[in-house]
Amino acid sequence: LREAASLATLCILGVFMIRRKLGALAFWLVVWEVCYRAVGQDLLLASPGQVANYLLHGVNVRFLQCVGMSLARTAAAYVLGVVMGAALAVLAKCVPLLRALIQPMLAVIRATPVASFIILALVWLSAGNVPILTGLLIVMPVVYANVTEGVDSTDPQLLEMAHMFGWSETKIWRRVLFPSALPAFLTACEACVGMCFKATIAAEVIGVPRNAMGTQLYNAKVYLETDALLAWTVVIIALSMLTEKLLGLAFERGKKRVHHA
Repeated sequence: LREAASLATLCILGVFMIRRKLGALAFWLVVWEVCYRAVGQDLLLASPGQVANYLLHGVNVRFLQCVGMSLARTAAAYVLGVVMGAALAVLAKCVPLLRALIQPMLAVIRATPVASFIILALVWLSAGNVPILTGLLIVMPVVYANVTEGVDSTDPQLLEMAHMFGWSETKIWRRVLFPSALPAFLTACEACVGMCFKATIAAEVIGVPRNAMGTQLYNAKVYLETDALLAWTVVIIALSMLTEKLLGLAFERGKKRVHHA
């Protein structure tokens, strides 16, 4: 208890002395270290030092291959989900019958557990393609719903004006409907980044494809390597946060340009 109190005191001082984010990070590292010492068993919980040591000595060609392949699968799933969701929304606006047919399918996709998608997909696809399909199915309904809502919320007076001037359907889409739906589209794209990353890694854990971060998580669990399990978890969290941050900045710039226009 005395050791825990001392560490907590140092952490509180650190919060005031260091910048907020670094102070918060230091606080949770101290909490992690206290929990590790309280548990006292490496099998149940590895220390921050053990995880850092694993990362320092574990970064090699295989490590980079796993990271690269997982990022590639996530990127493919994200791009395909965004493109398909936006395309379906446009088609649904043009063809009302298609919209009536799509709605039940998307409702089923949203209600079905991710694990069910993964297990069913493993029957039909290779383990390397299942994460792409899983991420795609997570992203597509969100993008579809947001784009559809953005198109439906277009000011009717703008559409009436466009028809009065005799604009073609293509010009109406380009000058009125697309700009109206763009903010909702960017919001959906920003919200789906983390969701896609999580779904892709989950599919890798279940499907166990070659060269994947999810496969490394699974192997660490099977061989009871707690330090490796936590190390790969830290890597996945860091990559997910970095990806969200970078794309978030890009989407914020896009929203500002749309607002300015």
